[in-house]
Amino acid sequence: MDIRPRDDAPRWQRVAYRVIFESDTRAGRAFDIVLLVAVVLSVLAVMLESVHDIAVRYGPFLRAVEWAFTGLFLIEYVVRLLVVRRPLAYALSLLGIIDFLAIVPALAALVLAGSHYLLAIRTLRLLRVFRIFKLGRFVGEGEFIVQALKASRYKIMVFLTAVLTLVVVVGTLMYVVEGGQNGFTSIPKSIYWAVVTVTTVGYGDISPVTVLGQTLASVLMVMGYAIIAVPTGIVTAQMAMPANSAKPAAPVAPAAPAFKQAVCPACQADGHRPDAAFCWHCGQPV
Repeated sequence: MDIRPRDDAPRWQRVAYRVIFESDTRAGRAFDIVLLVAVVLSVLAVMLESVHDIAVRYGPFLRAVEWAFTGLFLIEYVVRLLVVRRPLAYALSLLGIIDFLAIVPALAALVLAGSHYLLAIRTLRLLRVFRIFKLGRFVGEGEFIVQALKASRYKIMVFLTAVLTLVVVVGTLMYVVEGGQNGFTSIPKSIYWAVVTVTTVGYGDISPVTVLGQTLASVLMVMGYAIIAVPTGIVTAQMAMPANSAKPAAPVAPAAPAFKQAVCPACQADGHRPDAAFCWHCGQPV
């Protein structure tokens, strides 16, 4: 769905769209860089306020900074809705939702104390850095990883089912062997211990006391090292498979220019090839 302003839209609306939504111009690039700097500073202010000593001395100043940035982001969000052809389509898009979530925590703080710390979610807006600094090629690399995970999903599901069965069985055995007097007060709590042990986390809040329980725990610990390596091997093998089965590559041509900086007006996807006439994500003209 095209969200670009209509051709007969006011000039300010078309200019604002190019500045806000596209980074292939000097003004658009500068706007996005300023936006990223504002995001970093606002999140930094939230983090500093969570430090008690700093909050005691600079709490009012940091809260003022947070509200100032929130006001700027709110104005920016409203302007984005004003310059697009279909505001609802943008508001429901991924970037639109992220922009909205960057404002909500501060407003929610008026009702729920402490919710303003969720402003750290603004770091999601830093994803725009891939578009600003011509890192669109990383979008393709990300797609490669996602495809490998999708291709491995059934193997991983089988593996997780086996692990789940193992921790349920071992947790139940530990409940029977150790009992409540040693901290294993229920089967769910014993399963929690088994999960912590098999993942080699080892909080130490519950530990076996009997010889049989310690032996069982030792076996589970050793199995944990092998279990952790399995999903890594599955995904790695899937990622290497195309390279191993591919035919000898032709001579590599000189590197083409970086990806297009134009953003799809329909789905806001970027990272298009220089010769692309249509969006790789939704098929709309770019």
